[in-house]
Amino acid sequence: MSVRHFLDMDDVSPQELGDVLDRAERREVPQLLHAQGVGLVFEKPSARTRNSMEMAVVQLGGHPVSIRGDEVGLPDRETPEDLARTLACYHRLIGARVFDHETLRRMSRVVDVPIVNLLSDRAHPMQTLADLLTMRERFKQLAGLTVAWVGDGNNVCNSLIVGAAMARMHVRVATPPGYEPSSLALEKAGDVGGRVLLTNDPREAVRVADAVCTDVWASMGQEAEHTERAKAFEGFTVTAELMQRANPGAIFLHCLPAHRGEEVDADVIDGDASLVWAQAANRLHAARGLLWWLLDQAAS
Repeated sequence: MSVRHFLDMDDVSPQELGDVLDRAERREVPQLLHAQGVGLVFEKPSARTRNSMEMAVVQLGGHPVSIRGDEVGLPDRETPEDLARTLACYHRLIGARVFDHETLRRMSRVVDVPIVNLLSDRAHPMQTLADLLTMRERFKQLAGLTVAWVGDGNNVCNSLIVGAAMARMHVRVATPPGYEPSSLALEKAGDVGGRVLLTNDPREAVRVADAVCTDVWASMGQEAEHTERAKAFEGFTVTAELMQRANPGAIFLHCLPAHRGEEVDADVIDGDASLVWAQAANRLHAARGLLWWLLDQAAS
């Protein structure tokens, strides 16, 4: 099968990434999904992902069908392969927000419609597309910029590392010991010539940053670890003082939802440097650009 899937950032080339972002910036789009459906599976609840994907499908002329995890019961009631084959009978694309990245891989092996990762334990590439789009809108270009990550080296961090490296950005990551990004993400960044600074000092990470990014300390499914993580992440709050150590004009990004007073202070996320609402809005534009690109690839 020659179909293109999007399970992580390296499923597109650096040049193709630029094409996706170019399409995301366009507001007049073709009705490539006229009278057709897109299946969206949500093992995990969602606000931005569901709304942005559904509206991206609508703007491309299609009909989104969102499916709760308890409606399909992966992987026990129905296997990922059987679900993918079923949804491919009805839909031009399938998106899935899953606990286990392997679920996406299993789905992608058996169908000839694009599978899109809406979030997994390993990666969150749709968020990275929106982050890159937001930075490109503010700074007009990405190459040569420095992005700093402060906090947990989680799935969002992993995809951002790879995407930023593909865009020829410099990446600096500060995590507590034991919470570093995955070795696979660092390897993928290296494969495209990226260099990632790893440190346990947030001040060092943001020292020359044009954008400072963070996420919650305990992601969905890690709630039982909250107390332990809060102790481990002491000193990793993005404060106004920390932002002042970044480059003049540096912006703040957060994938949301945010816990003010934990990973970020209110005066930062609600302050002038914050672009979190433009970033949230760009989830829609990024999703539309990606779906448009995938549909064109399937037609070629």
